[in-house]
Order: sequence, then structure tokens, then C-alpha cells
Amino acid sequence: MEHPIQVDYLRWIVFLPLLGAAVNGLFGAWFQKKMGKGAVSFLACAPVVVAFLLSLRAFSDLRALAPEQRFFIDHLYSWISLATLKVDMAFWVDPLSSIMILVVTGIGGLIHIYSTGYMREDKSYWRYFAFLNLFTFSMLLLVMADNLLLMFVGWEGVGLCSYALIGFWYHEPANTRAGNKAFIVNRVGDFGFILGIFLIFWTLDQQGHATVAFREIQKFAPLLQNQEIWGIGVVTLATLFFFIGATGKSAQIPLYVWLPDAMQGPTPVSALIHAATMVTAGVYMVARMHSLYSLAPVTLSVVAAVGVLTALFAATIALTQNDIKRVLAYSTISQLGYMFLAAGVAAYSAAVFHLMTHAFFKACLFLGSGSVIHAMGGEQDMGKMGGLRRHMPYTFWTFAIAVLAIAGTPLTAGFFSKDEILWQAFSSSHGSPLLWILGVFGAGLTAFYMFRQFFLVFFGECRADHHTQAHLHESPKVMTLPLVALALGSVAAGWIGLPAIFGGSAFAAWLEPVFGAHHEAHASVALEGGLMVFSVAVAAAGFFLAYLMYFRRSLAPERFSALAGGIFYRLSYNKYYIDEIYQFFFVRGALLLARIGAWIDQHIIDFFVDGSARTTAFISWLNGLFDDYIIDGMVNRLADITFGAGDRLRKIQTGNINGYLYVVLGAILVAMIVKLRYWS
Repeated sequence: MEHPIQVDYLRWIVFLPLLGAAVNGLFGAWFQKKMGKGAVSFLACAPVVVAFLLSLRAFSDLRALAPEQRFFIDHLYSWISLATLKVDMAFWVDPLSSIMILVVTGIGGLIHIYSTGYMREDKSYWRYFAFLNLFTFSMLLLVMADNLLLMFVGWEGVGLCSYALIGFWYHEPANTRAGNKAFIVNRVGDFGFILGIFLIFWTLDQQGHATVAFREIQKFAPLLQNQEIWGIGVVTLATLFFFIGATGKSAQIPLYVWLPDAMQGPTPVSALIHAATMVTAGVYMVARMHSLYSLAPVTLSVVAAVGVLTALFAATIALTQNDIKRVLAYSTISQLGYMFLAAGVAAYSAAVFHLMTHAFFKACLFLGSGSVIHAMGGEQDMGKMGGLRRHMPYTFWTFAIAVLAIAGTPLTAGFFSKDEILWQAFSSSHGSPLLWILGVFGAGLTAFYMFRQFFLVFFGECRADHHTQAHLHESPKVMTLPLVALALGSVAAGWIGLPAIFGGSAFAAWLEPVFGAHHEAHASVALEGGLMVFSVAVAAAGFFLAYLMYFRRSLAPERFSALAGGIFYRLSYNKYYIDEIYQFFFVRGALLLARIGAWIDQHIIDFFVDGSARTTAFISWLNGLFDDYIIDGMVNRLADITFGAGDRLRKIQTGNINGYLYVVLGAILVAMIVKLRYWS
């Protein structure tokens, strides 16, 4: 790690999607008009596919090296050089980021291909793909950044692109509001991220090691252990700041509220945000900064607590939602909670493993829901669906596999990754039986609401109107083939992370150069197996309850919704009124403060300003009067007197010589008389 290998092709993994975004953004409208949407599709999809192939090459090249040498860097130039701050424009690939770039380009590429069918009729086809490419570029920049500042550029980039894509159909006010909400809520978290960067750099600078590069932060992290600010450990405070940023990007309590509204965007955008890009950024950031988090046990406890509470909270909301995409949105929030639960018990490999498996089955679910919406003519209410398996066989079977995976069905990817999280939550030195119990309960809720959705959409009689039923159809192959690929990944991806009782995890071994040796907790095989069986049984109970209520119809859902006078149902259905609470305290509160500020400005500040202006004007008026009537009066009067005297004296000057002689004679006589009178 001291001397990473310089590799020049890494930059193209990042810049190819940026090139696609630039070409479509600048010339896409012309290409679409002159050459058709196929040209736009090629310009958008080809860069991501090539980036995926380069990512495979990077992964293969890493595998060919010894574990301790699996670090590549592509240094472009010195970006910032200011006093002690030295930041390079450099891209970093190690076992962790290699997983991320494969997920972003692989699953992101499938979403791009799917989008060519889903968005085919949209007039702004070129604009959509320009932003989709830009989104991919920003996420790749985030995960391949060599340092915190470059990561932050990508971090803000995905936030900007989410705003543009969520509000893509901006002619609808609800869409623009959702985009604004995502942008504003994420800015709250980003403020915490910035504070964390500043605090880490400032403290390391004081220690003589000013840096924001990840490998150097990891090297010098022990120097921060005894440093304090405001009586709090610097590492604890900085990691909490970073986690605030993660709660925004990865939609955890209390900053999760933007993600359900993000469903207003096109369905492939939802898949890209929820599966392969934006929401995984916070999990990746915590994993990347593991050297700091492992030194902050208080922060780890906060991360684990927030994660498990978010997992349960979002799952209880998903139980009663009727919008097909909104159920999946709350499911994403819940699954991200499991990832943070793993990170909070220092099981970083388990968190990244679930991130990867979740990307497959959640992308499959979202794209499957898009296929359903496409067939239903834009309808998203599950109450108007039903019986679609007969009309959409490919969508049905791929959706079924993804549901089995997210529910934790044995032998699927979701089973292996979720079981690893639950086991670490129970056995890790940072874990506890309480975390395990809450996690298992959340797994049961997941199985229930996912099979509830599955039965409502694909079984029973179709509840759509006759016009919609007459036009039900399977999606074109350009949409179903990505579903098939993702469904296969929803099963196969889990087998690289087998639990210890099945021989150990190749996935954890791959990440050892990043996180250190993977040590399984010392516990009996019987205990681990027993906990696994119990969690599967709880998930099976969730499935069976959904089966009775929504497939067999032998157990009326109304019996449960009526419990305690229906209060629990109303709380869940109305999302615990969190949006209304935020609207009242934060949105209306901010508007109230703005109105108070406007009133103060108008009636107090303006009173003094306007009063000062009026006073100045009055003094100026008085000064004008004084100037006009006193100063100017005296000057003008003196001028008038002088003018009058001159006018009178002027009359003496007649030009008659005799007159002048008489005057001279008179003057001489007067002078003589005076002399005789006073000087004789």
C-alpha cells in the first residue's frame, strides 16, 4: 500500500460516461432529430458498457497480484497545492472500489439498456440519457476518488443528478417538488460531511501530516486517538459528522424522507438511485473510512442503532403502502439500515456484501415494477393490479426470484448476505443479542410486505379497467433481458460469500487487504446454524402470513388493520406523519422565520433606515433654506449694495472736461479750508 501500482486506464472508467453525457447533452437533440433515438442510445450505453469491461480488467489485474499488492492508482495531475494542502486528481482502485465499480457499471449498464425500451416514447430521450450518464460518472468519481475532496465532488454530483432525474418530468409540480426535496434534504447531510473533512484535515495538519488522501488518513489515524475538541474525541466527532452525510445520501433516520418521493422520477432512475448508485454512497463512505470508525466505538454504536431502527421503521411503513414503487422505496431504506447495522458492528465486509447482493435484487424489483407499470399504462396502484403473471411471464418469474432473494430465502443472494449481517450483529464484539432480535424481526417484516406485493400484483383477478386489461402485454426484450440477468445475479451473487459453517466467505477474503483479516467470532457451529434456522423460520412466518391474507384470502387484512381502533394501521399508512411533522416544524418553521424576518425588515429595519433618510432629507431641507435665505441672502445683499454704489458713482463719469475741472477745483478748496481750519 505504500507504493501502489500506477495504471493509466483507470481514468477511462470514470471519463467515458462523462464523455457520453457531454456528447448527448450538447448534441443529443440534433442526433435524435437527424439520426433517430438509436444514435442517442448507442452514445449513452456504449460508454457504460466499455467502462464495465475496463472494470472487469481492473478486477482481473488485481486478482493476479498478491493480496498485499492489490492497489492501483491513476495519477493525472496535482489538483490543489495551497500551503500544507496538497490534493491530487487521482483515481484509486483496490478490492473495495473494484466491487463498487463493477456494481455501478454492470448494473448501471443494464439499467441504461432497459431504459432504451422504457423511455422510447419520451420526447426528451436525449436529455434523459445525458443525465443518466452524468449520474454514472459522478458515482464512479465518488467510489474511485483517491481523497476526500475528490470524493466530495462525486458526492455532490450524484446529488445534483438526482435532482435533475427525479424531477425529469418537470411539467408536473409533484415531480419538481420531489426533486427539490431530494436536493435540499441531502444538503443538510452534506454540511456534516464537509465539517468532517475540515476537522480531519485540521487535526492532521496540527500533527504535521496535513492530508485528505484515504491511504494517508488510514496510516496516520492512530495519531488522532487522543485528540479532543470541545471535550469530545476528534475521531468520534469527525466520524459522526461523516455519518450525518451518510444518513442523507443513504436515506437513514432522520434524513430518509427524500427517498420515497424520489419515486416521482422515471422507474429506471429509481432503480439506478436505489440499487447501483446514490443510496449506496453513504455505506461505501463508512466502509472506506473504516480506519477512523474502528477507533470510535461511540460512533459505531450510533451507526448500528440508527441502522437497525431505520430497518424496522421503514419496514413497518412498507406493510401498508399501495403504490408498487413506494413499497420498494421503503424496502430500500430498510435494507440500507441492515448495511449500516453491519457497519456499526464493524462487519464492514458484511455491509459491502449486502450492498452488492441488494444491488441485484433491488434493481430487478424496480425494473420489474417498471415493466408492470409499462404494461398497465402508467398505473402504480397495486389495488388495481392482479393476475398479471398470465400476461407477463418473464416479468413474473424474474420478480419472483428477486422477491425470494430480498426475503432471505435459502440459497439466494439475499439469504447469504442478510444471514452474515445477523450473525455479526449477534456475535461481534460490537454487537448484541438485542440487535440480532431486532434484525430478525425486520427480516420477518420484509418477507411479509414483499410477498404481499407479489401476490397483489401477480395473483388473483385483474382489478384494472377493461381498457387496461385489453392492452396488457409483456415488455420488449430490451427490457426483459436485463431482468433475466439481474434475476440470475439475485441467486448467484450470494455464493461468493458463504457463511463460515459452509466453508467461509471468498468475498470477505477478497476484502481482507482493505479491512484486515476476517476473524469469525468463536462460537459453535450449532449456535450459528440454530440462529440461521430461526431467522429463516421468522421470514417463513412472514411469507405464510402474506400467503393467507393475499393469496388464499382466508385471513382478512381488515382484522389486523382494525387493531387498537386502527391506530397502528393509520400510523403506518400515513408514514407516521413524519412528512407532516417535518413540514410543520422545518418547512413552515423556515417560512415563518422568513416572514418574521421580512416583518422585522419592513417595520423595524426599514423604519430606522427610512426614518434616517427622512431625517437626512429634513436636515437637507433646512440647510437649503439657510443657504437660500441667510448665506445667499447676505451675499446677494452685499452684491446689490456694491452694484447700487457703483451705479451711483458711475453717473459722475460724464466725460465733460469742464465738469472734471470744477470737481478738482472744489476738492482743492475743501483741502485748503481743512488745512487752515485744523493745521494753522
